Amino acid sequence: MPEPTPFTHKPTLRDDLVILRPIRAEDADVLDDLIHEDDEIPRLTGSVHSSVEPVDRMPIEQLRDIYGQWAVADDRLVLAIIDNATGELVGEAVLNNWDEGNRSCNFRILIGGAGRGRGLGTSATRLIVEHGLTVGLHRISLEVYDFNPRARHVYEKVGFRHEGTGRDALIFDGEWIDVHYLAILGG
Repeated sequence: MPEPTPFTHKPTLRDDLVILRPIRAEDADVLDDLIHEDDEIPRLTGSVHSSVEPVDRMPIEQLRDIYGQWAVADDRLVLAIIDNATGELVGEAVLNNWDEGNRSCNFRILIGGAGRGRGLGTSATRLIVEHGLTVGLHRISLEVYDFNPRARHVYEKVGFRHEGTGRDALIFDGEWIDVHYLAILGG
């Protein structure tokens, strides 16, 4: 039997604003709608290069399969973000790109429009990052584009520190956009 990883156990994490629970295959339906009904998500994630470029849509069965695999994967932790006020799934928080030798990984988060501006992203970020550091991760890193200062503010509030800038990393609507590299270290 393989050794457990920091991501073998799939916890449920909670605070006053959100519940982070293990992702399920059927969550793909809601997340697919969030991505394709919110013009901000493709732009903020660098998935498109213009405000008029359509987002490629994966067949829903394929997306369900992917989320089903992620639900049990030992190399990542994918948690659904549930808004405590409504009980609705509003996004996902992810620790991925695990580097076992260096006890490090990447962090990403996706919050749909209904979940923005109320502190849900800050709560979800804090919960999953604290969990990652508690289970033995030494370093959690992320990338954020220059046109997303709201997210960068959240990351820095939680404890991420700016490590560098990749100049002209993305072209969007004919303009070059910088990407910022941030990380948080465990004890």
